[in-house]
Amino acid sequence: MNKLGFIFIFLTATVTATAQEWTQWRGPAGDGTVATKNAPAAWPESLKQVWRVEIGEGYSSPVVSGGQAFVHGRRDPEEIVASINLADGKVLWEQKYQAAFKKNQYAVSMAKGPNATPLVAGNRLFTLGVSGVLNAWDTATGKQLWSKDFSSAIDTSKLFCGTAASPLIVNGRLVVQVGSDVHGGQILALNPATGATEWEWKGLGPGYASPVVIEAGGSRQIVTMTEGSIVGLDGKTGKELWSVEFPDEWHENIATPLWTGTHLIVSGTRQGTHAYTLAQNAEKWQATEAWKTPEIAMYMSSPVFGDGLIYGHSSKKKGQFFAIDAKTGAVRWTTEGREGEHASLLLTPQHVVFLTNGADLIVAKRATPAFTVERRYEVAKAATWAMPVLLGSNILVRDATGLMLLTAGK
Repeated sequence: MNKLGFIFIFLTATVTATAQEWTQWRGPAGDGTVATKNAPAAWPESLKQVWRVEIGEGYSSPVVSGGQAFVHGRRDPEEIVASINLADGKVLWEQKYQAAFKKNQYAVSMAKGPNATPLVAGNRLFTLGVSGVLNAWDTATGKQLWSKDFSSAIDTSKLFCGTAASPLIVNGRLVVQVGSDVHGGQILALNPATGATEWEWKGLGPGYASPVVIEAGGSRQIVTMTEGSIVGLDGKTGKELWSVEFPDEWHENIATPLWTGTHLIVSGTRQGTHAYTLAQNAEKWQATEAWKTPEIAMYMSSPVFGDGLIYGHSSKKKGQFFAIDAKTGAVRWTTEGREGEHASLLLTPQHVVFLTNGADLIVAKRATPAFTVERRYEVAKAATWAMPVLLGSNILVRDATGLMLLTAGK
């Protein structure tokens, strides 16, 4: 390993371990779980807004490192990347670049992204735009360090909403998923310092889900959804280890896969929810379906795991919250319905937190025989599609065009 690689890995480890850092999609662990240090000590009767700043439209979540919130937005036809001081909402730096994007004609009600959540690793911020432009930025100054343009491989004839998979770090490499149904898909591992490709997988075009890294049978794997399958790749080499067909007529494989330690949970609005076990036999990996629950169908919402249960938001009955047994798929409880088109979920040590697209932040108790609400807040006057960020007594919420800091403190 060269000196630069050592410094990068050291900085990454240091940043990940620091209190109240939120450096990637779905939080520090990448699975929606929130450690005690990042959860409010208590949920008050009301939340107070500390500041709000306009950041442009988009669905990507904010990330946090070193007292800065980093956001990726759009003021058409440009994409905007900004650093905001957590203490007072002051914009510390802002960069913009041309990112023309033509939506599919059927995606009339949707913003033009960006969709993928940025990633912080060491002193670098990585953003992946809706048209497939990948940039590396210096977190302190906003200087562009390098850029790669995958827009020639993005076609919106069926991939209506463009690039959506959030980047992640695996074995010291930057892993991104790009492509489309027309041009096929790529998963690439890049040198985070230079952007140079170190390995590449080619296959079906992506859906909208983000890849995750899991540990299974002593193997570190990258698992992701394509437009019509689930695939598992060797985390070191990118070699395909296994694949399972998971077709969707609109290529809407959106929910991020969830690994419980024994079961891989995937879901689709037309497929229902499925669980797979992963096993290696004679050096060959195989994914075997353990159960499926058609009546629970996650659309855009990604689930969380705790108490032996999968908690989530189903598209059935115009939106239902649910809890199902992770080992059997048996339904523990569901709400009556009409909970909204979408909800972002976080799992704290005591609660399941739901943020609906209608700006309702719902704090529900864990491990209960029925859905039990402890607190409910209206947190914005506009739609809230992005994942919230918990920072102890502070909460970051992105609405249709702005980012705000709320506090649960006194």
